[in-house]
Amino acid sequence: MNLKSIAIASAVGSLLALGSATVSAEDAAKEKCAGIAQAGKNDCAAGAHACAGQAKTSNDPADWKYVPKGECEKMGGKPVPAPKKAM
Repeated sequence: MNLKSIAIASAVGSLLALGSATVSAEDAAKEKCAGIAQAGKNDCAAGAHACAGQAKTSNDPADWKYVPKGECEKMGGKPVPAPKKAM
């Protein structure tokens, strides 16, 4: 590799690292809320299908959607607890 290639690779790596840090900060202000997703507009699920956008019915308690932290219960949903971290 020449010096120019190394500089470009470093710049791209830095941008990718900054982008992932921004996503993490946004996720911290949100929580998973089960039972409020409309059909086809869920962010993920707990069993009946693979994941996002596959909800067959609205307000299914197995499907969840990201909402601003503290808003889930106000919307009639139930917060999904964070998975326990293995030690």
